[in-house]
Amino acid sequence: MSILWQRDVGSTNYQVRQAGNSLRLYTNGVFHSQYNPRRPVTGSVWDLLLLPAFFYRRGSVRRVLVLGVGGGTVIQQLRRFVKPETIVGVEWSDIHLYIAERFFAVRGDDVELVRANAVDWVRAYEGPDFDIIIDDLFGHCDGETQRSVLADRMWVSSLARCLSGEGMIVCNFASSLELMASAYLNHGSVRRVFKSGFHLSTPQNYNAVGAFIKRPARTRQLRDRLIRIPQLDPRRQSSRLSYNIRTLPL
Repeated sequence: MSILWQRDVGSTNYQVRQAGNSLRLYTNGVFHSQYNPRRPVTGSVWDLLLLPAFFYRRGSVRRVLVLGVGGGTVIQQLRRFVKPETIVGVEWSDIHLYIAERFFAVRGDDVELVRANAVDWVRAYEGPDFDIIIDDLFGHCDGETQRSVLADRMWVSSLARCLSGEGMIVCNFASSLELMASAYLNHGSVRRVFKSGFHLSTPQNYNAVGAFIKRPARTRQLRDRLIRIPQLDPRRQSSRLSYNIRTLPL
């Protein structure tokens, strides 16, 4: 693995590394993003952030909000497989945004990158609704990643206010325990917003991704749509996709 670029800003070291055709973003040694345009399925947590989009019919996802851009892996996956009209990415680190644009090619008429504190940006937002909001707000402490915004009632309610009538929030958690302790499953006013909930995981990571939808949905819908796309059909030997999904009680 070679280092293509690095910069120190204060006490933070940023690196872009290359392993074969894959680019990787590290911040203080913490692995934040990976993308290979020739193999857009990562076999890791970023796939889990993408997959819930397939609860929707092709062409019905028009606007997506990504909170926590990093290197932009999930943005590139969405552009490749879902093709929304607009993807808004909000990221606090201007260095991450620079890396996403320069190295991960996250640029184009369909992408708007915003340098802002995600909590402040969401609470002040007054624009068009989003069909999907991906909450991937992570920082790091002592070399380990951790959520930087607690998924409590106030935060989830702020996100839900920005959703369309049948919209969905996809939230990345550091563990299943963190997901199960979140307001999505433990606060009545939040639970009433959503009609369906799902827990996605992969054997390669401890992360647990929750998908919460404002309309009824079934895992069969997602599975049936994935098998129509060769790179996302887990039955194919050539596919790197490996995931588990189960329904959450709401």
